[in-house]
Amino acid sequence: MRFGQVANFKTNSNLPIDKFAIAINSRLKKTIVIKKAEEVEEDFHARFACKEKTYEYVIDNSEYGSAIFRNLAYHIPQKLDVEKMKEAASYFVGEHDFKAFKASGTSSKSSVRTIYQAEILQEGHNIKIKLTGNGFLYNMVRIISGTLVDVGLGKIEPSDILKIIEEKDRTKAGKTLPAHGLYLVSVEYN
Repeated sequence: MRFGQVANFKTNSNLPIDKFAIAINSRLKKTIVIKKAEEVEEDFHARFACKEKTYEYVIDNSEYGSAIFRNLAYHIPQKLDVEKMKEAASYFVGEHDFKAFKASGTSSKSSVRTIYQAEILQEGHNIKIKLTGNGFLYNMVRIISGTLVDVGLGKIEPSDILKIIEEKDRTKAGKTLPAHGLYLVSVEYN
């Protein structure tokens, strides 16, 4: 599994590029690790040059949860219908106006985004909601995940996803799940 946040900065340092990760890691808190450094064009911007991002939202769907992983996955003790969640996830694929899946106060000018892939993966008691797209609105992945949980609990039918997207009504979508289950898996550039 690759987890990746990308950042960029300008420097006048003479340090060889292959030594940057080691040098920066020696100064960082242990909760952050730089895996790679590379030189890029002067006009490169880590956020705006991105062509594709993949996020995962991890749900612990066991009866009691895990003391060790309680801050790394969202615990839902009720049994989720994974097959219905898979069906519902397929409706998110494509270019849509995701206004119903954005947090209030989002500053983006447009809520139109393209989801290239939406998968539900089950590994033991863990359920992973994996979304790949050209960009995501603030809290969009957490709201989509909350909506898919509602499908898994039988509160929403899979086919209702299209109606929620079309109506652009935030109150029809699921709740915003907590941040502790969300992971940025990869960021891709051309």
